[in-house]
Amino acid sequence: MRKSVLHITNVNRDFPGMARANTHINTHINTKTSNSSVRVWLTSMLLLCFSFAAVTPVTANAQEDVASIIAKSEKAAYYAGNDGKSMARMIIVDSQGRKQMRQFTILRKDVLNNEGTESGDQKMLVFFSRPTEVKGTVFRVEKHTNIDTDDDRWLYLPALDLVKRIAAGDKRTSFVGSHFFYEDVSGRAVSEDNFTMQNTTDTHYVLRATPKSAGSVEFSHYVVEIDKQTYLPTLINFFKGDDNYRRVEAVSVDTVQGYPTVVRSKVSDLASGGYTLMEFRGIQYDIALPDSIFSERSLRVPPREFVE
Repeated sequence: MRKSVLHITNVNRDFPGMARANTHINTHINTKTSNSSVRVWLTSMLLLCFSFAAVTPVTANAQEDVASIIAKSEKAAYYAGNDGKSMARMIIVDSQGRKQMRQFTILRKDVLNNEGTESGDQKMLVFFSRPTEVKGTVFRVEKHTNIDTDDDRWLYLPALDLVKRIAAGDKRTSFVGSHFFYEDVSGRAVSEDNFTMQNTTDTHYVLRATPKSAGSVEFSHYVVEIDKQTYLPTLINFFKGDDNYRRVEAVSVDTVQGYPTVVRSKVSDLASGGYTLMEFRGIQYDIALPDSIFSERSLRVPPREFVE
């Protein structure tokens, strides 16, 4: 859930046909959804502004700075403040232009170690409120920085009163029917990939990332552009070989409580032409969320003081 400062375009203005759109929601979550496309909160997530500045040669010093750039980017994108809250809306547009909507509230808290400093682990809850077909659905995440420990993800389906565990192998499948993946929402650990500098522009670092465990993901590599001022990842293109099949963009960025924050992001399936827009509002940081709410109990009994 990373953020920064720009105006959020009203969804109804972007999608004048929304009132007439088909908003029927399939509440059966298909974890075998085709690959299309973070940690977004929320972002996973990422840019509208492309840099056309001349590319400069990559120096030895730039190569040495890759680890530092990645560390700063991960912190900017996923660790702003000690905790946070945001309301969000997703508009899902399929290859035929049909639209669906999801509205939800996201709560996130960093986990401290025994010394009282950030461990890199996180806890997250996503509470769906609209449309009625998904109201009451809750997504819960416990994120672990240890590369040998899979993130824990659960989905609560109120119609069945069922808590469904999301298998590690399903983390790169559709998140509630959108073009975002489960991993996009909770975030992909940078320790899972090897990064090299491709080039730099006046405004961005351009890095290539190759997964350490190729068999665990559908992509062969991705190219990420990181803003030099905010360190937010603003554009990510995913590849299968030479085929650029998926794109994640930060469309709008604002500064919230001093933190650059992505307030509007987009994931595109470049093969089908479908895409999902996600907009954030009411963003707050450092609100002292209690550890007790990040539990299985909150799946059935949401903490109303933070959700409503």
